[in-house]
Amino acid sequence: MFTSDRDGYFHQGLGGESQTSEGRWPVVLRTEYRDLDMRLCPMATKPLSEGGRNPFAAWGVFQDGSLGSYGFNEWLCNRTTGSNAANYYRHVNVRPADRIPVFIDCFWYDVWPFPENQPPLYDGATENLAGSNEMRRVCLNRHSAAVNSAFLDWSVRKVGLKELWTFNWHRNFDPHGPYTLAGKVQASDWPEWMRGFKDY
Repeated sequence: MFTSDRDGYFHQGLGGESQTSEGRWPVVLRTEYRDLDMRLCPMATKPLSEGGRNPFAAWGVFQDGSLGSYGFNEWLCNRTTGSNAANYYRHVNVRPADRIPVFIDCFWYDVWPFPENQPPLYDGATENLAGSNEMRRVCLNRHSAAVNSAFLDWSVRKVGLKELWTFNWHRNFDPHGPYTLAGKVQASDWPEWMRGFKDY
């Protein structure tokens, strides 16, 4: 509904992780949803401040009262400037839509993955996530070695944790990168807690 009202474009999005940023998707998209629980995975309803524990912790609570446990793929934002401007999709009419995540189980409200991002060292590891190895924000063992994701073709499905590295997160993302079978990933490249999970 949001993009249909804006000629197919996503919101601009804002950099940084300000607690009061009005550019965050929960605020920008607020006119499109009424049920605040839509922002919460049933497996992750409590933020760390209220006793939540990773990988089942929600993000927030922010100063505007928002919290949630799904993150938005920031590479969809309508940005035209900056060092990574060529990576942004900006619009809904891009392919392969079924391989581009929109929303996904996430420790934070957004994510900017790169193909070389390293997996979490242990289940629920979320240290030092700002600006580096952000794939760890979504590599959360919430649903039996999987997370749930909504894609740009508006489908929703469960995806394996190792499958995360095979998606087209941004325009120049290599879905055959070092953590994929096509990129010749080795079992030893994964932390021990992930080695028995399905490879992609």
